[in-house]
Amino acid sequence: GGPRPLPGQEVSVKVLGALEDGGLVERDPRLTFVPGYGDVVQALELGVPTMQPGEVSFFLAAFPYAYGRSGSREPDVPPEAPLLFEVTLLEVRDGLDPQPLPPAVRLRLGSQRRERGNFHFARGDFAAALRSYRLSLRALDGPAAALPGPEEEEELREQRVKCLNNCAAAELKLGRAEEALAACEAALRISPDNGRALLRRGQVGLASPRSAPLPLARLSSYHPLFSSQLLAEQGRDAEAAVVLRRALELDPASKVIHTELSRLAKRQSPPSST
Repeated sequence: GGPRPLPGQEVSVKVLGALEDGGLVERDPRLTFVPGYGDVVQALELGVPTMQPGEVSFFLAAFPYAYGRSGSREPDVPPEAPLLFEVTLLEVRDGLDPQPLPPAVRLRLGSQRRERGNFHFARGDFAAALRSYRLSLRALDGPAAALPGPEEEEELREQRVKCLNNCAAAELKLGRAEEALAACEAALRISPDNGRALLRRGQVGLASPRSAPLPLARLSSYHPLFSSQLLAEQGRDAEAAVVLRRALELDPASKVIHTELSRLAKRQSPPSST
């Protein structure tokens, strides 16, 4: 009984998931998520909003609505496997966004959404990964119910940097160099010596044509972490070399940085005469 979940509301469900041969691959006595945020498989995203509290439903999900063409290692789901879900809707309540939240809850939501983004990224669904990473940032930067302590403040800072680096990686995969650059710059404003952000910033420079410097990056996706003072001509080879060498100083053993510097050297080398 009771109304079905509305957009933005949070739900808690009991879930069992089984393969066609009856093998149980999922068992969660209380899975909590907001439908539409990409935190769970699509079968649950689409199915749970049709339910009422206390209802038990069975969803037979073809593989695009479960774990996709490649399957999953955790849980152990074979490629292109359909799943049968038994779902009990336990509770519906107003979502936590944008309520003021204690630091511990902001950290939990941020970590949960970033991990879901990593799941999408590993499957090659970069748009879904980016959506999860941005939701993670929204949780980390949401209104605070209390001031964080020193350890919580440091953890919030570290999670922001990780999430921004992940945003940059997803933006690059989607071919959006400007947005990737904005995410890198946002991470570097929080942690100026972050090796991964420096590496990606150099990669953005290499990803752009030598004769066409990147225009001013669009910043709205990463507001308020990112200052509006981003230089208009990021991405030139000379700047890429500076940031990559700085990244190499922080991580001399990185094969990725050495590879990127080699690519840059080849681009800068004059063509051989014949």
